[in-house]
Amino acid sequence: MFLHKRLCALGFAVVVAATAACSGSGTSGQSRDTLVVYTGQAGDYQLNFNPYAPTQIEGPGTIYEPLFFFNIAKDVPPKPLLGTGFQWNADGTELSITLRDGVAWSDGEKFTAEDVKFTLDMVAKTPAMNRTGFKGETTAVDDTHVTVKFAEPSYMDGPQVLGQLWIMPEHVWKSYATPATEVNATPVGTGPFQLGDFKAQSFTLKANPKYWGGEPALKQVRYLSLSGNQAGVDALKAGSIDWQTGPVPDIGDVEKNYPGYKVVTLPLNQVALFTCSNSQLGCQGAQTDPAVRRAIYHGMNRTQINSLAFQNTASPMSPGYTLQPRDESLISGRLADRMAPMEADSAEAEQILTSAGYAKGSDGIYAKDGKPLALTVKVVAGWTDYITTLETLAQQLLKIGIKITPQQLSWNEWADARGRGNFELLIDSVEQGPAPDPYYTYSYFFSTATTAPVGQAASPNYSRFSNPVVDTALAELKKTDRGNPARQSHYDAIQVELEKSMPYIPVLTGGVPTEYNAKAFTGWPTKDDLYAFPAVWKRPDASQVYVKLKPAGN
Repeated sequence: MFLHKRLCALGFAVVVAATAACSGSGTSGQSRDTLVVYTGQAGDYQLNFNPYAPTQIEGPGTIYEPLFFFNIAKDVPPKPLLGTGFQWNADGTELSITLRDGVAWSDGEKFTAEDVKFTLDMVAKTPAMNRTGFKGETTAVDDTHVTVKFAEPSYMDGPQVLGQLWIMPEHVWKSYATPATEVNATPVGTGPFQLGDFKAQSFTLKANPKYWGGEPALKQVRYLSLSGNQAGVDALKAGSIDWQTGPVPDIGDVEKNYPGYKVVTLPLNQVALFTCSNSQLGCQGAQTDPAVRRAIYHGMNRTQINSLAFQNTASPMSPGYTLQPRDESLISGRLADRMAPMEADSAEAEQILTSAGYAKGSDGIYAKDGKPLALTVKVVAGWTDYITTLETLAQQLLKIGIKITPQQLSWNEWADARGRGNFELLIDSVEQGPAPDPYYTYSYFFSTATTAPVGQAASPNYSRFSNPVVDTALAELKKTDRGNPARQSHYDAIQVELEKSMPYIPVLTGGVPTEYNAKAFTGWPTKDDLYAFPAVWKRPDASQVYVKLKPAGN
């Protein structure tokens, strides 16, 4: 699904020709310092480098930096960027941050603690910019120190404040009356790159010669718009792009089919059937019955789905929604299934249904109170891996007496239905947070605070799941610092409730495949050196890759 979300109207041949002219030697082996990337962009680029705007096209990490880089690929200490150190007080209500001295904005002005205070204050008072729910009060102690005070213990807010808020120049942004909608056509940042040229079909970032970390060896990054997944495949074959994240045919033979390129595939998104699960919040349909959801869970042949839909790049998934293998130590010993079964158990599925009062009709479909178990599942048109998943699953579930009918919608129609709860089932993925901790997935997708009645926009607890045990455990986790063994009992409580209720029915852990030009550039993340998550659209991880890359031979 990784490139399916965006559709494109550009002619591929024109773009590839332009790319070849810009990037010079392709994969000929000559040293070059321009990296050409394809992020899955659809249609013309619309100029916007505001990192807080939903329509921004680039900037987080490359132009505008956070205070620290938190690596979700593996559990390691955060990397200092504009911040050099931080510490909580004894009860987790005050965060003290030390800032890097000697940093300049790209226009030459000095970076100070006042810029950090300005940014955090701006985010706190502007709901449209405040996606992390930041509520702290920030004080600039001196040029290199700030403190952030919270009304209650807020340890888990740390990675969001330190790693997901992009620091903006006060001397520029203080003049913007509506910062949430500012398009920021001429960005001024502290990051390793600056805006170069901009065109509707492509734009370039150029290395910042005054970057505090030293001018990057990579002198330019050129971003392209192509005409979809097949265009990305063709561009790899032509050697006219260097980095893309998304599926390609015969992904196991990338090095053979695309000479000079390599692939790394890592687990990230947890693929699930989202259910509108809560009848008290207005959900309607058989999927509001936990017994139906658990029957679907046991009726899946995940091995077959992985083979037919994901080229075996996906991996098993825990019903407790800990990301594996990253969170292996956090799987609860109280789960009935540590991992969702890869093979179907039809007998178990049918036993669950009959125990819940369902009876099989003459057509082989179970029914209750005269209503057959027939459900519609929404999917975005063009998401070929998810469409194949649903087509395969529909055949599998008929064997246990449940009928599902896939319904393909445009992205806008699908997203609106998801947000407002106007669905029975849909297929999507549960995403990760700013640090390698399942707390963020739980607080985003399973908290009562992030949902809403059907008809109102929920974000992102689309299932309308509400559970007092989960809410209580989340509140305790927020107050408890990472690394404290007391956290496990709260993880256990959450995982048991998720397995019991299954508001999001686990499918598989989706593998994210990234293809990269190993012949022209060195320094890429690998499974042995995951210094950042290797996806071209993952921010700020991509910027960490850019500063590590070097032209081959240099």
